[in-house]
Amino acid sequence: MTDYMGTPRSADQNAYEQPYVDVQSVVTDERAQRVSVARTYAEMALGLAVTAIVAFASAASGMYVNFIQATGRFGLIALAVVQIGVVIFLSARALRMNPAIARIAFYAYAALMGFTLSYIFFVYNIGNIVFALGLTAAFFFTLTMFALTTKMNLLKLGPILMVALIVLIVAEIIMMFMNVGVNTMFLSAITLLIFAGFTAYDAQVARALFAQYAGDEVMIKRVSILCALNLYLDFINFFISMLNLLTSRD
Repeated sequence: MTDYMGTPRSADQNAYEQPYVDVQSVVTDERAQRVSVARTYAEMALGLAVTAIVAFASAASGMYVNFIQATGRFGLIALAVVQIGVVIFLSARALRMNPAIARIAFYAYAALMGFTLSYIFFVYNIGNIVFALGLTAAFFFTLTMFALTTKMNLLKLGPILMVALIVLIVAEIIMMFMNVGVNTMFLSAITLLIFAGFTAYDAQVARALFAQYAGDEVMIKRVSILCALNLYLDFINFFISMLNLLTSRD
């Protein structure tokens, strides 16, 4: 074999040749993934802001109290059913929906969650709420940064965390109907650990999905909403567990 000047090229030279790598393309893809991840956290943060504003407004205006007085336990059950329904619907359809509709549904859910969570202003003092919120934000940031930078594959934790969550929920339901007393701090600590795991897991899921759909702008928007919802739920559950753990309230 000869080069462009006709000079014979040895087999050893061929052995050391490396395949061409489009470095610019790789860098561009990585940058696009980082932008997509940042978009997801921005969507999540906006959802949390909506929840906080609605929660405070519902408590301050007396809307939540009036609702509970008018509907009683039925109202609480109805709120829970609607919230679960929206989460199931979004989780199942987000990757096939119009991104704008999915975003509206997500923020509507965040507002509904805010209305439901307005009870915390009647149960906990504002200092405990702010302190728990600060700790949650710090832990959440640390866990997600660890998940996004570590070489460990945390995706294998998904089934384990889901089984643990289902067992916890079933156990709480059984204890509620059987009127079995249990240490609230103990349950809150277990819940905290489970959602700490989900936070790291969902961060890596987001990274994997953005890598999978790189270059598809519509799918990236859909994935952003789905991942924002998952991380939003992790944050809310982590926050409530932290609040209960710090105050020993049921």
